[in-house]
Amino acid sequence: MTIRKSQDLLTFWNKLIGMQSYSETIKLMGNMFSFCAMHQNQSIAHIAVSEGISEVRRIEKLLTSFSENSITAEINRNAGFRPVTVTDEVFDLIQRSIKISDITQGAFDISYGSAEKRFWNFDKNMTSLPNPKNAIKNVRLVDYRNIIINREDSTVLLKNRGMRIGFGGIGKGYAAERAKYMMKKMGIENGIVNAAGDLTTWGHQENGEAWTIGIADPNHKSKLFSSISISDKSVATSGDYEKYVVIGDVRYSHTIDPKTGMPAKGMKSVTVICSNAELADALTTPIIIMGWESGLHMVNQLNGVEAIIINNDNKMYFSNNINVLK
Repeated sequence: MTIRKSQDLLTFWNKLIGMQSYSETIKLMGNMFSFCAMHQNQSIAHIAVSEGISEVRRIEKLLTSFSENSITAEINRNAGFRPVTVTDEVFDLIQRSIKISDITQGAFDISYGSAEKRFWNFDKNMTSLPNPKNAIKNVRLVDYRNIIINREDSTVLLKNRGMRIGFGGIGKGYAAERAKYMMKKMGIENGIVNAAGDLTTWGHQENGEAWTIGIADPNHKSKLFSSISISDKSVATSGDYEKYVVIGDVRYSHTIDPKTGMPAKGMKSVTVICSNAELADALTTPIIIMGWESGLHMVNQLNGVEAIIINNDNKMYFSNNINVLK
């Protein structure tokens, strides 16, 4: 028997050693997470998935905004009063978040938790936009530059009273990466973690081929408009899908610009592909806020980051060197 390609060799080897897969889907962090692990021993694959699930649960408990016992709640309680000592893990995540805020010129901002959620409802009764002056007042406390971090003391201080941080824009991607890390520690060389559309992959499928990831059609959520073939890459998609309003023939996304307090417009969907699910997760929403032109300009300057953008006219824009399967 002649094996001509490395992919054929991998397929042959997987069959020879009896590679098996184990998958599980469960609700975590308020979203559906799916885990898939492949190993010669299905029991090990099962245990590895359980380790991944436990890690996501740990992160959810650590970072949630819905519990007074989380570090997020403690930081928010002490806003404007005193710095809070945090673990290296939390400090590093906040530091990376601030760096992404710098890269996106504030379009990504974990202090968006300071905004009043009830100001926007995006339901069928919404027929007009708020006064821009009122909108900007609603986000007056949102400013990542007022998150003061001290590496020497490992502390975080929110400068102004009433400020709040939240990890909704980066948490799922971070959790997916951590779950992957735990599963790989268990010896899983091929797998995938899908955190409600923010997913990370490593290795290959059972047939030796790279993972094929579908990109949702923003006009028909249950349908696909394209797909990409990836291995050791992460993908995240953000779009208005079912949550948007049309006012004066203009479609407004539920995504709010943290600098103006007004909803983004002009874009239906953004998909980001890179080596890290945390970064992919964090970049999708800012690109919607920035618009396709500025968004693509930023992406094309980031090494190893690619993007697919669909605007409200259903026109697609691609970053440089992206490989899309039509």
